[in-house]
Amino acid sequence: MASKQLGYGRFLTAVTLLFSVSASVSAQAGDQIFDELRFGVSASIQDGNSRENGVFPEVTVFFDPFDQRGAADWKTQLARPRVNIGTSIGTSGEATQVFGGFAWTVNFNEKLFAEAGFGGVWHNGELDHNDNGPDLGCHLLFHEYLGAGYRFDNHWNVIAQVAHSSHANLCDGPNDGMTRAGLQVGYRF
Repeated sequence: MASKQLGYGRFLTAVTLLFSVSASVSAQAGDQIFDELRFGVSASIQDGNSRENGVFPEVTVFFDPFDQRGAADWKTQLARPRVNIGTSIGTSGEATQVFGGFAWTVNFNEKLFAEAGFGGVWHNGELDHNDNGPDLGCHLLFHEYLGAGYRFDNHWNVIAQVAHSSHANLCDGPNDGMTRAGLQVGYRF
């Protein structure tokens, strides 16, 4: 268990260093590498033996290859998803996730927005016979989330979201899934 936690610590340090270097290079070169960086924390909202212990620090990077930011109305916003990659770090011996996919954002006004995302996730959690947490069936799962957010200004925002990962009974084994809710703070470049 100690070596597993040490591995997570090194992974988190590497991800943090990667994002710091990318932001520094981007600022110096004048080019925008990514659209938004979000960081926050979530917790399991499942019941019974499927509940995960601890909290899950999260980091997500968004790219805007389809110019979602330039979309004028909600129809165009939905036609231009952003691409994201991120991680949710398991604590207390629970699963770490590495995910990626598409995110659709609808702006209600300059301050309020909603977001939905869909993609895939790899995790290192228990596949079956887990006495204290979800039985996940396979390591590759679908990943989806819904969120509601508030923009403080052109750069800073906060979003509350619920994320779910499961395999939709497409692989052998149990499918308890992982459902987590939390808050993230975002910075748009």
